[in-house]
Amino acid sequence: MMSSRFPALMLAGLSGLAASFLSTPAQARWGWKQDAPAASSMPATCNNQDFLNKQQDYENGGAKGDTPVHICGTVRAVSAKARHTRSGWHGYFYVTVAPNISIRIVTNLDEMHTPSWPWVNKGDQVEVVGRYYYDSYRKQGIDWTHRGTGKSWPIPGYVTVNGTKYD
Repeated sequence: MMSSRFPALMLAGLSGLAASFLSTPAQARWGWKQDAPAASSMPATCNNQDFLNKQQDYENGGAKGDTPVHICGTVRAVSAKARHTRSGWHGYFYVTVAPNISIRIVTNLDEMHTPSWPWVNKGDQVEVVGRYYYDSYRKQGIDWTHRGTGKSWPIPGYVTVNGTKYD
């Protein structure tokens, strides 16, 4: 027969573990980058080489995290239809940042001041400020391309298309 103190000790031990687990920020528990970047870490002007260096670092096994980027280039492809996700309606397009290298741009249509989607076309010249995320070689892109900020992302973004700024 089990002692009546055993369950209490077990619960105390578990509650201590749970408290420790819950008091540790999720980012630290799972190895994510802990600190949100400062606005000063955003390149002041378009810097595709900075982006390519960050991309290469991730592909070579560098620490994964959300990274501020400021890129420019030519629109290579546009998703004709917007898609609804848990964070609202989004439009997607790809920008060529170097020969044979393009990156997916995610635009939150609920947050941005834009015309109806698609407001960007293949061949347009764009400048993008946002958050570069890298989950894997096939799952990467730039989001937070709108003026809004949040607890997890403090830097306002934007997309400029042929000289017209959308944020």
